[in-house]
Amino acid sequence: MKLQQATNVSPVATYLDSILEAHRAAALADERDTSTLIAEAQSMNEPRGFSAAIEKTEGLAVISEIKRRSPSKGDLNIGLDPAEWARAYESGGASCLSVLTDVDHFGGSLDDLVTARGAVGLPVIRKDFTVSANDVVDTRLMGADCVLLIVAALTDDELGDFFDLSVALGLDALVETHDEREVSRALSVGATLIGVNQRDLVTFQVDTDRAVRVGSALPDNVVRVAESGVDGAPDAAILRSAGYDAVLVGEALVRSGDPSAAVAALRAV
Repeated sequence: MKLQQATNVSPVATYLDSILEAHRAAALADERDTSTLIAEAQSMNEPRGFSAAIEKTEGLAVISEIKRRSPSKGDLNIGLDPAEWARAYESGGASCLSVLTDVDHFGGSLDDLVTARGAVGLPVIRKDFTVSANDVVDTRLMGADCVLLIVAALTDDELGDFFDLSVALGLDALVETHDEREVSRALSVGATLIGVNQRDLVTFQVDTDRAVRVGSALPDNVVRVAESGVDGAPDAAILRSAGYDAVLVGEALVRSGDPSAAVAALRAV
């Protein structure tokens, strides 16, 4: 299936192409009734409050990620124990968890999310590629507290519909952007939790200047999250000075010998 881009979607002739193509193909093959899934999701206990956990954190909040591998770096920590890592993150002062559930490209799973969330009291974002309403509902059904919406991967209608559905389900939505145009699109649907991904979609290189620049386009009432390429305290300090409320960190933590201490070092910023 050729991934079709509407005129109001940022170009994604990038590493995301094959990933999004696979997820959209799976969504087309999903014959489950959305209304039935929504009814099931609405009967669940209240989410833990992802955005609220960031807002109540004194200083820079850390969203610590459980990530086994990446398309660009290969295996990072393929055999990690999600419960052990989640507990280490919590003891280091993490405000939230991020758990990859994409199987084919990141080696993640539903079990990773359920296990990690069950081991701690932290709210959790399901880190995956949301391309359908059922994806949003599945995020709630698996017990996550926040859904990821990548602006570059969605049309304006999809972005608005999925955001509204997340609100109806009680989920927070981290709306991920890469430039000022995408920030405008995120704000237009009412997003108040906005991420800026420092990784260039074309070159795959990390550019902290991008985060600093794009962050300046975010209004004061938005919870700001810097994503990708945060290697340690010096990077975190730059982002904190640029006005970010939180950093989402994966690779540096799963490769560290002491994840609790690594989170604590970021929190110390």
